[in-house]
Amino acid sequence: MIDKVLSCATLLPSGPPESEIVSEITLLLEAARQGDPEALSRVFSELYRDLQKLARARLRGRDAPTLLDTTSLVHESYLRFLKAGEIRINDRPHFLAYAARVMRSVVVDFARERSAERRGGGGERLPLDTGVAATAPPEVEILRVHEALDSLAQLNDRLVRVVEMRYFAGMSESEVAEALQVNERTVRRDWEKARVLLAAQLK
Repeated sequence: MIDKVLSCATLLPSGPPESEIVSEITLLLEAARQGDPEALSRVFSELYRDLQKLARARLRGRDAPTLLDTTSLVHESYLRFLKAGEIRINDRPHFLAYAARVMRSVVVDFARERSAERRGGGGERLPLDTGVAATAPPEVEILRVHEALDSLAQLNDRLVRVVEMRYFAGMSESEVAEALQVNERTVRRDWEKARVLLAAQLK
């Protein structure tokens, strides 16, 4: 089933040293928690390239163009951040982990719309490379993974977070480890365990 890990983008800092960026992001997130309406916009501006890379890792094209492109996914995620109102995010890794969850919701909602269109007479294929079921329409495999994750959350929420960051956002093991404040060995173990559990549910 889930036997294919997406090629994960390497998040490379640009401009100031990463330590300075991280410090600035932490301060901006604190300002956002205190109600500064401009702070969250500045966070998105500072991490826009990182978010694009997450989105690009998720939207890996097959043989047809997608109606949900990288820019659309990032912008829709930003709108959902705004709609969420108060957010409790402490730093850059935490922000990217939360972004992975938001991107999951965007992709799943889009897959539902595409599935409804297909039932109503078809439409263009949604080329999201999950590797869950090669014969199933891409939106179907995404929805199956989403539903399986909801069931898995009742057993182990951290496994779900790992899958969200690896599968839905294409984050690397080191990035996931930093976001969850665990070591990379734990991430690898969680990922393998999640794959086994999801495979059983997706048979």
